[in-house]
Amino acid sequence: MKRKLTPPKILAIGFLSVILIGTVLLMLPFAHRGECSFIDALFTSTSAVCVTGLIVKDTSNDFTQFGHIVIMLLIQIGGLGYMTSATIIFLITGKKIGIIERLTIKEGLNIETLEGVVRFAKDVFFFTGIFELIGTLILTARFLKEYPLHDAFLHGLFHAVSAFNNAGFSLFSDNLIRYRGDITVNMTVTTLVIVGGIGFVVIMDLYKFLKREVNRLTQHTKIVLLATILLIAGGALSIFLMEYTNPRTLGIMSLKEKILVSYFSSVTARTAGFNTVDYSLLETGTLFLTIMLMFIGASPGGTGGGVKTSTVAIVIASLYSTIRGKTDSVLFKRRVPTTTVAKAFLLMTLAVMFCTITVHLIITTQDTLYLHSAFEVTSAFGTVGLSVGDGGVRSLTAVFTPAGKIIIIFTMFVGRLGPLTLAVAMTRRVQERFRYPEGKVIIG
Repeated sequence: MKRKLTPPKILAIGFLSVILIGTVLLMLPFAHRGECSFIDALFTSTSAVCVTGLIVKDTSNDFTQFGHIVIMLLIQIGGLGYMTSATIIFLITGKKIGIIERLTIKEGLNIETLEGVVRFAKDVFFFTGIFELIGTLILTARFLKEYPLHDAFLHGLFHAVSAFNNAGFSLFSDNLIRYRGDITVNMTVTTLVIVGGIGFVVIMDLYKFLKREVNRLTQHTKIVLLATILLIAGGALSIFLMEYTNPRTLGIMSLKEKILVSYFSSVTARTAGFNTVDYSLLETGTLFLTIMLMFIGASPGGTGGGVKTSTVAIVIASLYSTIRGKTDSVLFKRRVPTTTVAKAFLLMTLAVMFCTITVHLIITTQDTLYLHSAFEVTSAFGTVGLSVGDGGVRSLTAVFTPAGKIIIIFTMFVGRLGPLTLAVAMTRRVQERFRYPEGKVIIG
């Protein structure tokens, strides 16, 4: 009997197909300058589709304008999600969207119900276009001070798409370090990153609330907004204090630049991957803090990665309730369903196990320091793109062996798809026909 592909499997195959197509396009002679091996093209395509931003080639100099456009399109498809992009194409061509496609969209966008799923996908496309257009216009106007209109527009468009989709790719070899004191670039990029990272469900909820279509925000939206604010503010303050006297980073900057770099680093650490400071010069404590921020990541249904803000919030709420001897986990005067709590703990456990095993593989196969390896792996898993670097403009992975690069490629793929989704895609669900008697196990 032929088994139908499940939505998680369709998502996995879809992303993999886009990655392979991108690899072929980037290997075309007119897409790159100099040599571009299959593994480097595959890594770049995966990094773009998984909206990560780790690079083994200098995006600005090693790829042509055609290559830049390919990377930008891969970022857009990866950020919107394979099925969201496919849905828009189906609607344009008049193809009917069946139940399997709707279930896959639901899975990809983390929507709770099938009701209005196609309409939701159209709204996602619309809001993405609006935010990216505004970002493009602002950045183009800023870059006109340094480039002719054509180049300024391409730079503005590329960075707006990269920022909203939390990709972190840049057409500048030093990423955005040259703009560390520029308020326009800093605020535009971080705003796009935050909006893209909070999730489309939250964006829609806020939109309806502002239009007074609903009287109150949902529990999910409240959790995401509070977690996002706390993480950005707490991260910025911590980075500011830990790096304030570091003569290699904030120590040599003006107060304005100190504040901007601290805020920018806190925002982008959670999945965006842009940087306005050289991460190889940061203090050990700052690198470790960044690892924690990258692991948490953005919010469900957005363009970012990580275990997600709401997952961490639910785990903390559950632990707090357990310590106090309470059965229910409560957030904003609403109980969190036990199935959701269990799923949050499962996701956290899978993520920790996956990252631990991957770090072990890297430090045993590559000649790198433990902290730097952990930083690179977490950056890949959280689809962030930050790196201590290879001593030049590329990420640390650039000095890895082909085996090391493949490990990071797989890590980015798992991070974008989600360890839980991938686990479901790789396993076959078995219906329980009986239950064993309950036993007693002592823990703690």
